Amino acid sequence: MLIYQDVITGDEMASDAFDVKEIGNVAMEIDCSMIIVKEGDIDIGGNPSAEEAEEALENGATQVNNVVHSFRLQSTSFDKKSYLTYLKGYMKAVKTHLQNTNPDRVAGFEKEAQDLAKKIVGNFKDYEFYVGESMNPEGMVALLNYREDGVTPYFTLWKDGLKEVKI
Repeated sequence: MLIYQDVITGDEMASDAFDVKEIGNVAMEIDCSMIIVKEGDIDIGGNPSAEEAEEALENGATQVNNVVHSFRLQSTSFDKKSYLTYLKGYMKAVKTHLQNTNPDRVAGFEKEAQDLAKKIVGNFKDYEFYVGESMNPEGMVALLNYREDGVTPYFTLWKDGLKEVKI
């Protein structure tokens, strides 16, 4: 199994245990779902029926995103201006990382990241923002959005801002 770790903070952001789809050569989408978590219960992967889910919620359980829960991601918020300021600094940090580790990738990263950033900013209102467990403001901000059905959540992560750790 691969864990995707933020190259800036070392925070674990996702894993290949979830459905992963590459977006060009600059990002990846991680499909996720909503699960029910109750203190003391261990999730073995079974989905409760609608009645069981409703009963569990009435008995103090909570419904959470499985990627957020598994990797202890923390919700954060941005307005468009503050996100652009963050993104500029983050892209500079990733570029510096690439210059040190994979200099041939820098030019491709800059072009592709700029194109994806324009798309994200153009649909800014559609995203929810999550940071890693350390809540380090210099690290990656994972972008949560929903598929066309309006129900299926997925995260967008910057591929060059992650390193794969095999466990």
